[in-house]
Amino acid sequence: MCGRYVSKIDADVERHFNLSKVAFDFSSYNVAPGRDVPVVRQGEGGERELVLMRWGLIPHWAKEERIGYKMINARAETVASKPAYRQPFRRRRCLIPANGFYEWQKSESGKIPYYIHREDDTVMGFAGLWDSWTNPAGERIESCTIVTTAANTLIQRLHDRMPLIISPDDYTVWLTAESSGASELLVKPVSLRLETYAVSTRVNKPQNDDSACIERVA
Repeated sequence: MCGRYVSKIDADVERHFNLSKVAFDFSSYNVAPGRDVPVVRQGEGGERELVLMRWGLIPHWAKEERIGYKMINARAETVASKPAYRQPFRRRRCLIPANGFYEWQKSESGKIPYYIHREDDTVMGFAGLWDSWTNPAGERIESCTIVTTAANTLIQRLHDRMPLIISPDDYTVWLTAESSGASELLVKPVSLRLETYAVSTRVNKPQNDDSACIERVA
């Protein structure tokens, strides 16, 4: 799964995702579920736009808002068939900008957190889905989930799942293609070179949100 990640919105992100404009600042070394996070989607005018959405998808048909806390991740193997994800996969795919993500490895002394990022330390685009839900008070809430896939050989020693990372060459397909075209990306191997290293348990608490979260430990 993916339960914590790093996201910093800057000029490099604007260029990487070919965004026309970025209307807000965002920087977090410890993004946790339930928080509003930056999301790239295709706008109604055909341009890519960066918006904030709550992490934890609330299906448009949901009766309660809290269901979103159970839907921070969606398995790539079932997004086309599960009721909560089927319609978003067809019509509401998105990219979630991330500089890296965390995973925990079990050990005799407890779980050890690791940080995983690109070797060149540039931004990645996680495959995401989004939906819009209206609460009883009439407030419209847009929310998202991160699509996960089977872990590659680097991540397998930490966890059996990882975020589905979309290659920059495939961004347009993921955001705009018919679901049959996007389905091919659900099984496409991650081509980016990743690095992983241990970090301190400081990241275990969401309120700890600074660069110390990604510092290497021996």
